[in-house]
Amino acid sequence: MKSIQNRLLLMLLIFIILPYFLSVFFIYSYTKHSVEQQELKNSREQLRENSTELQQYFEEMINLPYILYRDPKLFQILNNEVEDSNYLEKSLENFSLMRNEIRQIQFYMDKDKEALTVYNATASARKSKPSFLQKPFIKELYNSNIKYVIQPPHSIQNYNNSAIVPQSDKTKVITFHHKIVDVLSNEFLGTISMDVDYERYARICNNLIGKDQESVLLINEDNKIVYANDTELIGQAVSPHLQRKIERNAETGDDIILANTLSGPLDRWKLVKITPSHILFDDARKTSYTFIIVGIIIGLLGVFMISLISYKITHPLKLLTQKVRTIKGGNMNIDFNDKREDEIGYLELHIKEMMDRINLHINREYKLEIENKENRLRALKSQVNPHFLFNALQSIGAVALRSNAPRVYHLITSLSKMMRYSINANKWVKVQEEVEYIKAYLTLQMERFRKEVHYSIHISDPILNMQIPSMILQPLVENFFKHSYEEGFYDAPLNIYGEVQKSFLHLVVESYGASTTDEELKRLQENIYHSSLNSSQGHKHIGLKNIHDRLILNYGTQAHLEIDRNNGDGFIVKIAIPLEEQPLKED
Repeated sequence: MKSIQNRLLLMLLIFIILPYFLSVFFIYSYTKHSVEQQELKNSREQLRENSTELQQYFEEMINLPYILYRDPKLFQILNNEVEDSNYLEKSLENFSLMRNEIRQIQFYMDKDKEALTVYNATASARKSKPSFLQKPFIKELYNSNIKYVIQPPHSIQNYNNSAIVPQSDKTKVITFHHKIVDVLSNEFLGTISMDVDYERYARICNNLIGKDQESVLLINEDNKIVYANDTELIGQAVSPHLQRKIERNAETGDDIILANTLSGPLDRWKLVKITPSHILFDDARKTSYTFIIVGIIIGLLGVFMISLISYKITHPLKLLTQKVRTIKGGNMNIDFNDKREDEIGYLELHIKEMMDRINLHINREYKLEIENKENRLRALKSQVNPHFLFNALQSIGAVALRSNAPRVYHLITSLSKMMRYSINANKWVKVQEEVEYIKAYLTLQMERFRKEVHYSIHISDPILNMQIPSMILQPLVENFFKHSYEEGFYDAPLNIYGEVQKSFLHLVVESYGASTTDEELKRLQENIYHSSLNSSQGHKHIGLKNIHDRLILNYGTQAHLEIDRNNGDGFIVKIAIPLEEQPLKED
């Protein structure tokens, strides 16, 4: 028998998936061509805009020295008609400040065969340069009718070997060499060379680079690379292979090459943008991939929906069958879905009501049995009621008085106080009550060791009326006997005092006698502050660990317990409790 699910899948492939992928193919072809043409158009427009901006910038820099022609006194100095008295240096220093990208200026005066440089708005001393006109670019400028020469990028040079130019300055500059002539006689007077930081026009060229692996070239009329984002190409000649591609503006193949011939001051220069085709047309590929992925997702979604419909119809019946089998196996706690409004929901609702009635009878019998056990347990507990123990201790105390044994009566009274206080463990008490408990404990310990305990308790009345969690100080006193008296330090004193400092209640217990090493103290602090009570380390110092954890539980992290060596003789434990913090009282 053929499956309905398989037939639905076949129909989906024939009537939905196949037409969809055909449409994706046609859309991909059309979109790819449109996006490619749009990308080429955008790149050409961007190339024209950057070419215009580059021409304007170079024109500004080339025309900048003409400002000097407005100063008649400067030409009088060049013709030796007047004494300059540093006027020339001041004028050039001001001129160098006109553009931020001007790094250095060299000014040559042909009459005196002297040259000076300006660096960072500071002029150097004049130096004789008899062979100055023989320099490569200067010679070309001098022997021709051209007014300026643009020297390709190079590292900045110290033209006059002047101290004002640091050796550490390796800035790459492009140099504009200008011929200075007399306006009326056209007599050659000298030259001015401007070293301009090439980063300024490099930024204009780099605006063409929008994606990785793209490159830009600025080529002068001599077919030399004046700028490239790959700095190793600067100053090199353009290869013949690349030159042929630039001349035909190759827009196909692995690389898309767009070139624009410049005019004005950059006549016959070329601005070239080279983009790998897989980068330029990346958006077209992404669009096609998106169509393909969406198609696959839609196909898979259709298959999933058919499977889901079949599952939704048959799965509730399978679940209901499993529930009935589970009940048959003896498990009566089954969750039924009574929210459905179809036939399956009707069946689950009535089976659920039936199981609720059965479970009600079972629970009633079970609770009766539990109550009987609890009543018997309460009866057993009542036989050891603490009031009975207190009455028994009072009776023993009365016998001690009648037998003329007041010491025994005093000890029994101390024990009774301790038992009553212990019943209130995990309660909030006044500091006075904690102190009374400690005194009763000390009385019993003195009787145990048959020795006088040297202790002092200095706590003011306001502190005695403050409330703290019970059993906070007693474990510290107990540790004093464990680590001092039980080890033979019978003369060791115990000091307990309290004080209020900066909104904190400080309770301090100082014990003398046995102490510990720094390593053991560090391990003790680690066990108290970081180990858990359930760990083996936490059980080693359960009293201190319990005090620390109860402080944090009741007061938060502002409360703390500090333990340290008492100058190598015993221990000192400090408890700090914030007075402004509202404690979370224990049950």
